[in-house]
Amino acid sequence: MQQETAKLKAGVVTGKDYLALVRNCKAQGYALPAINITGTNTVNAAMEGAANSNSDLIVQLSNGGAQFFAGKGIKDTNRARVIGAISAARHVHTVAKEYGICVVLHTDHANKGLIPWVEGMIEASEEEFAATGRPLFSSHMLDLSEETVEDNLDDCERILKRLAKIDMSLEIELGVTGGEEDGVGTDVDLVDNNKLYTQPSEVLQAYQRLSPIGHFSVAAAFGNVHGVYKPGNVQLRPEILDKSQVHVQETYGTDPKPLDFVFHGGSGSSPDEIREAVSYGVFKMNVDTDTQFAFSKAAGPYVEEHSKAFKYQIDPDDGTPFKKHYDPRAWLRACEVSMAERVAQACQELGSAGKSIAE
Repeated sequence: MQQETAKLKAGVVTGKDYLALVRNCKAQGYALPAINITGTNTVNAAMEGAANSNSDLIVQLSNGGAQFFAGKGIKDTNRARVIGAISAARHVHTVAKEYGICVVLHTDHANKGLIPWVEGMIEASEEEFAATGRPLFSSHMLDLSEETVEDNLDDCERILKRLAKIDMSLEIELGVTGGEEDGVGTDVDLVDNNKLYTQPSEVLQAYQRLSPIGHFSVAAAFGNVHGVYKPGNVQLRPEILDKSQVHVQETYGTDPKPLDFVFHGGSGSSPDEIREAVSYGVFKMNVDTDTQFAFSKAAGPYVEEHSKAFKYQIDPDDGTPFKKHYDPRAWLRACEVSMAERVAQACQELGSAGKSIAE
């Protein structure tokens, strides 16, 4: 019989609470949706959808999402990325507990050129940790999959040493996830390309170097691609995850499934593919393209239904005021509801619905 995990306080989870949530996902056989956000509307919609499903959640920012959160009017792009991420984190810390779920705060793909962005956020968490005993974020990601494995792990080791001191985790990428995620990606051939498939020996090498330092998770490539792609264009091979788990277990004599895997490029995946990946130790699946579309698609019908309100403040025919229709709170709310519904669908597909461990 599976052991019940102790309940955690609702709100942002970090350190040992974050690790307890990850362990519960794997023990209970489900994964959390990781939703990319760009502003308060999208982060609130993500938390609403998860809360409606009684599911815990991962909220994450890409570098572009962080910059957008700060405002495109800020001319210093690098500075905007850092302060935008901090601003988003402050917002999530403030409101997450009101949704009654556990929320992981994470940042997405950061290649070699974006390491200064990650270091700027770590500095903010170091200051927060010194003041409160908790970091500002739960984890960060380094996507150095275009570098050699050795160079990739050199930087990951350096950053993880810093994160471990403030109870934070690191997500790394081994192998190449096809497509592009907010300016970070690759143009590799998506058909029959070995770069799209991580080798178990690479995962073992990462385990050897990083596990003595602190907690890390692995975005292993098994044919997954960012964005939605035509069926048959990419061959998913989730069994690579299983082989990597077994390789580490047999080499080091660990318990089963010693690795914490994440699933990138999850949009467009079939429920069967998702279930198989989760069964091999995936605790997190990124969902961005589908939730972007869900948010935006609600705007079209709203504008069509109230088309005059987006041309005139007052009806030119009968003088009726349109304020209640062009009020941004009206049409943005329609977008939030649509996105929340798509997040709830992800919770169902990942098996996290009804499994929040927040008290």
